[in-house]
Amino acid sequence: MAARRGGAAQDRAGVGKRLTGVAENVIGLIRKRQDPFLDIPSRTLTNVRFNEKRRIIELLDGRQRRFFFSLLGRRKGEGSQAKKFMQTLRVAQVLKRLIDENVTTSLRDVFYNLKVPVQGSKELVFYEQSESDPVIEDIEVTVEALRESLGVHAEIKGNMVGPMTVVDNNNDINLTAMGSGGWGVPSIVEPDVIQFKKVKAKFILLIEKGAVWNRFNQDRFWEKHDCMLIHGGGQPPRGVRRLIHRMHYELKLPVYVLVDNDPWGYYIYSVVKQGSINLAFESQRMAVPAARFIGMSSFDAEKFDVPAHIPMPLTDEDRRRAREIREYPWFASREWQREIKHMESLGVKLELEAFSSKDFRFITERYLPEKLKRGEYLA
Repeated sequence: MAARRGGAAQDRAGVGKRLTGVAENVIGLIRKRQDPFLDIPSRTLTNVRFNEKRRIIELLDGRQRRFFFSLLGRRKGEGSQAKKFMQTLRVAQVLKRLIDENVTTSLRDVFYNLKVPVQGSKELVFYEQSESDPVIEDIEVTVEALRESLGVHAEIKGNMVGPMTVVDNNNDINLTAMGSGGWGVPSIVEPDVIQFKKVKAKFILLIEKGAVWNRFNQDRFWEKHDCMLIHGGGQPPRGVRRLIHRMHYELKLPVYVLVDNDPWGYYIYSVVKQGSINLAFESQRMAVPAARFIGMSSFDAEKFDVPAHIPMPLTDEDRRRAREIREYPWFASREWQREIKHMESLGVKLELEAFSSKDFRFITERYLPEKLKRGEYLA
């Protein structure tokens, strides 16, 4: 299943009709005196495939059926489907109201709107936002609509700086004059909201951590190397990934990814490059298959003479995650297998901040410039 293309200006009325259709299907089953159910596309590893030709993760046609008259689940080990069924319809109702009123709001606002007692009960529809967010994603993929079209956005998470001017809601913003904090990347970055102009950058550098991004910004790496510096505070949110996708395809800018040398850093890179398993239905508008992994590498400690006491031991959880990642088809290349196995054999991980043991500016003045000059990266 492929998500419909478009931004915040997509036909929200059409999305509203598809939401109404979900409710009408349930009503039709009730009128036929059948157990009402919802068919939700399954967002699991078993229901995705790696498209070798397109180099992205794609969602397949597998579905999970949620029944109303099911307190124990249809299969062994399943929880109550009745509650999930009720929650899904309740979320759909709230999203339909956002469309009808032509307003947008945050994921947090939606959660609090849903944090109400079930009618005639003291039980709440949702207790935590971690319950409501995945149901919103279920609705997205069920009605083939992007979250922006449903009127929901996440908190701003991520900053960018560099030689470019963007037009943000009709305001020209010079990204070379944003001070130490940079420009906060919005949740919605579609062309009808954000436009690019006066672009002098030659490439994009995505940095895993905000603290390390601050180092690069302070040292004006973006000015010395004519690049856009961006971070997503760890796993980059949709807004950051979508913006990188747009800059790569619309401005033809290469993308380099700089993350910690551990299984979690590898996974962050893979999400930028191939898309995520959980959001495979959005890979076509966020994944950048040509993204390049510039570091940190498991070979960097020796290459750049990092003291032996600096790297941190791999935990049992790190090793488990490394084994999982090695089995992903998008990490099957000889180069990536060599990279991951070398980290496992060393038994240590290396954070981006590790080079601070040598000099605070080592990473910006020697490490990355040398790698860029020599073209040392994994693709």
